Amino acid sequence: MGQDRIYTVEFEGVAVTAAVDFFELTPADDKPIEIMGIFIAQSSDLGDAASEILRYRVIRGHATSGSGGAAPTPRPLNRSGAAAGFTAETCNTTIASAGTPLNLHSDAFNIATGLQLWLPESCEWEASQTDTTIVVRLMAAPADSLTMSGTLYVREQG
Repeated sequence: MGQDRIYTVEFEGVAVTAAVDFFELTPADDKPIEIMGIFIAQSSDLGDAASEILRYRVIRGHATSGSGGAAPTPRPLNRSGAAAGFTAETCNTTIASAGTPLNLHSDAFNIATGLQLWLPESCEWEASQTDTTIVVRLMAAPADSLTMSGTLYVREQG
């Protein structure tokens, strides 16, 4: 039996002007993944007058990948760790679609404070190759362009 490994997937300084998939993960064959934590912030709108609340959702099961973003390499937390089996995309402006999507989590955050969420043990959002993808989606466009950054912590079963 293999060993579980933890990776980060991140984006930094991206102009977000529309509803996007902040993160899209596609598990490898026989290597289920779990999202352990998520951090999202913005660095362009400061002050009470610019404050807004952004809705986001975690969705598992889309069959068609999104596009228009970046494809970062997941980075192992262990500096000598193996490469991840899963693939990642960030800030896709054409969101993932089709399949049998299941909403796992819906919430909102204030852009002034950002989103910092660690999931308790046994409450991680899971996906396997059978589920096709898992995404963290911004549900609606922000009021104006935001310069956003984010990091997702992902455990992959080995």
